[in-house]
Amino acid sequence: MSDKGYFITLEGCEGSGKSTQLKKLEAFLKESGRDFIFTREPGGTPIAEQIRGIILDGKNVEMADETEALLYSAARVQHVKEKILPAKNSGKIVVCDRYIDSSFAYQAYARGLGMDFVKGVNIYAVQNCMPDLTVLLDISPEDAFIRKGGADKDDRLEQSGLEFHKKVYAGYKQLARDNPHRIAVVDAKKGADEVFEDILQILKERQIIG
Repeated sequence: MSDKGYFITLEGCEGSGKSTQLKKLEAFLKESGRDFIFTREPGGTPIAEQIRGIILDGKNVEMADETEALLYSAARVQHVKEKILPAKNSGKIVVCDRYIDSSFAYQAYARGLGMDFVKGVNIYAVQNCMPDLTVLLDISPEDAFIRKGGADKDDRLEQSGLEFHKKVYAGYKQLARDNPHRIAVVDAKKGADEVFEDILQILKERQIIG
């Protein structure tokens, strides 16, 4: 185990169980005495949280797909510069609920904007700040929404419909195939404790935890 900084992201469809796993991981890292921060996208800083409010507001139904992608990128610029990089560079483990792969899955694949467009608008946002590890919680949107009890009526993205979320899921699966060195896939249909044990095993294999 090293005390250098690490950047870990959790990804998955709506209702994949990220919130549950993040709570478990937070409790584990506290107990282990590691220096860490938890954050989220879009958001993570006061300015980025304001942008989050615009993106997810259920009343913003007329938002263009390109606007959505650019807003995510703008929030990410602030997040990386103000929070993620300083924390990682100081030796902390940074755990983020969603990051660049969400933009790829939701905007490049599901919105149909394409990888070139989404990569292009994120060049300045990400720079050299790619995750050391991305954990993809693998569960289909059909199963996830059943477990979640339906879509959140106040969340614009959750209200995008099942076909949209099927495209998101397909996008995530393609990203995992294209980036096996970085993206570790975990079966999220298992019980929460089993899923967490699988995540811990991955962190141990990557020598992020002892």
